Amino acid sequence: MARILGVTLPDDKRIDYSLTLLYGIGWKNVESLLSQAKIDPKRRVKDISEEEFKRITDVIDKNFKVEGELRELLNGNIKRLREIGSYRGLRHLRGLPVRGQRTKSNARTKRGKRKTVGALRKEAWAKLEAGKTGAVATPAEGEAKPAAKS
Repeated sequence: MARILGVTLPDDKRIDYSLTLLYGIGWKNVESLLSQAKIDPKRRVKDISEEEFKRITDVIDKNFKVEGELRELLNGNIKRLREIGSYRGLRHLRGLPVRGQRTKSNARTKRGKRKTVGALRKEAWAKLEAGKTGAVATPAEGEAKPAAKS
């Protein structure tokens, strides 16, 4: 298995698909990358020579921001938005949707699992309160009462 920029590429896959496994390289970027490196996109990774991998790496280094460099850039942008106190920065900070999506009925990905509020029945509420205060529940009719200690 070949490695480019710290990512292992599967030998049995085509080179155009394998390069999309790099963070920051998509299908459109692969087309231009392979044409600049003069490599046929239909070839398999196992058929690519070391010299051709070097050409691919050189083209990526010159023309694209990928992997850690791209992640740092994106995190820096979000950090800048937070520091200047913009609306988008505050939405990032609170973990809510940033681009104007509704949050009343959706946004489960950002907000997490539902938390039910104010929908407990009286019996469930009484059990919850009894458990909090440490009160001992009185036995129901027909149950034996605990023996008194002497």
